[in-house]
Amino acid sequence: MTNPAGMTFGERIRFHRERRGMTRPVLAGLVGRGPDWLKKIERGERELRDYTLLVRLANALRLSDLSELTGDPVPRPVVPAARLVLPNLDEVREAIRGPLFPVEPPEPPSVDALRGRVAEAWRLWHVSRFNRTEVGALLPGLIRDASCLPRRLEGSDRRKAYKVQADVWHLAQQATAYAVEAELYWLIADRGRQAAVEADDPLCLAGASWTWGNGLRETGYADEAIRVVEQAAEAIKPRLEEGSDDLRAMYGALRLHAAITYAREGQEGDAWRSWDDADRTARRLPNGYAHSWTVFGSANVAVHGVSVGVDLRTPGAALSRAEDIELGSVPSVERRSRVLIELGRAQRQRKDIAGAVHWMRKAVDVSPEAVRFTPMARDLTAALVKEARGPLSRDAHELAEEVGVLAA
Repeated sequence: MTNPAGMTFGERIRFHRERRGMTRPVLAGLVGRGPDWLKKIERGERELRDYTLLVRLANALRLSDLSELTGDPVPRPVVPAARLVLPNLDEVREAIRGPLFPVEPPEPPSVDALRGRVAEAWRLWHVSRFNRTEVGALLPGLIRDASCLPRRLEGSDRRKAYKVQADVWHLAQQATAYAVEAELYWLIADRGRQAAVEADDPLCLAGASWTWGNGLRETGYADEAIRVVEQAAEAIKPRLEEGSDDLRAMYGALRLHAAITYAREGQEGDAWRSWDDADRTARRLPNGYAHSWTVFGSANVAVHGVSVGVDLRTPGAALSRAEDIELGSVPSVERRSRVLIELGRAQRQRKDIAGAVHWMRKAVDVSPEAVRFTPMARDLTAALVKEARGPLSRDAHELAEEVGVLAA
């Protein structure tokens, strides 16, 4: 079929969607995004720079040629990037879908013992270069024990057990992001939220808002994600003066979450106002402090400053902010890799392909799984293969092979 003449990219998507008799919510759902996201794409209010999402749209519309959507004069066969799944996924899925009347172990763990195991799992998430693999191996046991623990307790002990259970679900949500089917991911996210409600603890509820907002943002519900984290931040703000460092850190993490979401929506003023609030909050915490699982602290605020700059498509500002970051001070291997990915994105925005390949190479060296399981990083790697020329092309292909993407 010939591309509809004179149509914009968004108009082509709408043309093929209506041609197939699809509503906007149906097509958006098939690509893992929200209808508002698709509406903005179709109206030309938002660009689509994500190759993986472009491929998903083409597949959902049953198109074998991307030029049907892009309008390119040269045919572009649909060649999706390889999709990774969480190591140990079958065991994790079985634990999540376990029986309603499970056989409890003869010596079930105490709340304190399980809390210690969860804390160690979060530590592993941040210090391991292969955090998905290593934490994924721990998740089935943590999920089973956390699921049965509250049933044996009452009153305040039961609420404490639910607080630990919520932390388990939040860890599972982090570990399964982009690496399991959407239905399983949202089941995990919802269970984390429900456990936080049962715990009836402000810090726990704020943490659930942070993770729930992550899911909303990454599936195209940006407005709802902002509303969730903003409401949570306002709810705990009156408690900050007398509250714990962890509560202040969670407030800061919510503000950073808003900063990134605003930046991705192109709302520069709101993005930097949210980041400034997080920065002020970090300065109130002890030197070297980092929250146990959001790793909120001064170093993480600096990392997010780079991300905000890149998401606003101001690569010069992003690179300038990165100059002040001492990578060794970032208390998470995953976040260190994220800084390097952002530098790669910034260099590509400046059309410096050699610089982008260089930083992505370093990101893989720091944490291979942080790159392999992040769609943004995979898409960037695939794009670099197409854009690299001369001797650099070999370096880009070697990088793509290690990351596990198929060049399109």
